[in-house]
Amino acid sequence: MTTDYNFNNVKCPKCGHDQNAVSAKKCEICGHQLKKSAIPPIVFIGLTALVAVGGGYFAFKGKLTGKTTPGLTNTASNTTVSTVPIPKPTATQEPPAQETQPNTAAINPTSSNSANIDTSLPNPTVLSMDGSTTMVGLIQRLRNAYSQINANIPTTYGQPNGFPKGSGKGLEALMKNVVVMAATSRPLKPKEAQAGIQVIAIARDAVGVVVGINNPFKGSLTLDQLRQIYQGQITNWSQVGGSDASIKVINRAAGSGTRDFFQDTVLLEKPFAPDSANFITFPQDETTGIVRILGNNGISYATVSQLENQQLVRIIPINEVSPVDKTAIQSGKYPISRSVYLAIRKQNSPAVKQFIDLALSSQGQQIIQQSGFIPLQ
Repeated sequence: MTTDYNFNNVKCPKCGHDQNAVSAKKCEICGHQLKKSAIPPIVFIGLTALVAVGGGYFAFKGKLTGKTTPGLTNTASNTTVSTVPIPKPTATQEPPAQETQPNTAAINPTSSNSANIDTSLPNPTVLSMDGSTTMVGLIQRLRNAYSQINANIPTTYGQPNGFPKGSGKGLEALMKNVVVMAATSRPLKPKEAQAGIQVIAIARDAVGVVVGINNPFKGSLTLDQLRQIYQGQITNWSQVGGSDASIKVINRAAGSGTRDFFQDTVLLEKPFAPDSANFITFPQDETTGIVRILGNNGISYATVSQLENQQLVRIIPINEVSPVDKTAIQSGKYPISRSVYLAIRKQNSPAVKQFIDLALSSQGQQIIQQSGFIPLQ
C-alpha cells in the first residue's frame, strides 16, 4: 500500500518499526520504550548471541520440564535467528492481522495447560511459527526467553520472510505443515479443528474503541450504540450525546481477524454498513494508518495494547467500562475482550511443548504482562 501520510515518525530501536507517531512513548508493534539505544544494534546482537549460547543456557535450563534433542548443531547462524528482532515492516509491507472471538461456529479450547500434549515427534531443527500480528511483541519476547532455555533450536516468526501473516494465515500454514506452531488471537473455526489443530490459551486481551484526541465527544458508548454506528444506523455524533457532526467510521481491512472478532462480538455476526463517504474500510490491516486519519470526527478500533500509549487517540469506555482497567478484562466486565492462543497439531515434539510450557510458566506470564496482555492468573 502506498501511504499518503507525511509525518515525522519515530523508529523503534528494538524491532525497527518506523511508523510510530513522534509523540508515542512506546513502539506500537513491540511496546519498547522509544529512546535511543546506547548500544549499536550489531553489538547488541552479538552480545545477545553470546548470552544465549553461554551462561544463559545453564541459568534457565532447569526452569521448564521440556527437554531438547541432543546432538543438534548450535551454529552461529542458528543462534542469530533466535535472537534477532523481527524485521521492520515498511509502508507497503505492514502485515495483516487475523484474530476473532468465539462465536457459534468457533471451537473453544478445552484447557489452558500443556499436560496432554503429544510429544512423540523428534525436535525440529528450527521452531518455526506464524500467525497473529497483534501478538508480535509478545511472541518476540517469548522467543528471546526460549533462546535462553534451549539455545540449540532457533525460532522464527513469519514465513517465509519474517513478517507474520495474521492468525488465519498462520493456522493455514500450520495445517499445511509449513510451520510447527501458530499464534492466534481467535479460537479455531470448525474446519481448523477438523484438520487436527488444537489451541491453548496463554493470555487475555481486549479491543479498544478510539476517537481522535481532539474529537469533541467525551462520553461513553453503549455496546448497542457502537453496533448501530458500525451498521450505519447512527451517523451523527449528536445521536450519542456529542456535537452535530457526521461520524466518520473507519473499519479494519476485510482480511483482519480483529475485524472478525469485532463483527462477532459487537455486531452479533450481522454485516457492517456498506462503504461510503463516511464509512471507510481501510485497505490494509494496520493500526498506525487508521489512527492518523481519525481527525475530529472519526471512530475505529484496535487491540488495547496498541492504543493505550498512543498520544493521538482517546479510548472510549464501552458500557461505562474502560479496557485500560485490566481487572475489567480479567473479570469479563469489559464486553469486548478475548483470549489469545498458541495453536499446534495433534502430534508435536518436546521443543514445541517446551515453548508452550514457557508461555504458561510464571516467567512467561510475567512476559505476557510486560507485553501489554493480561496474564491468565
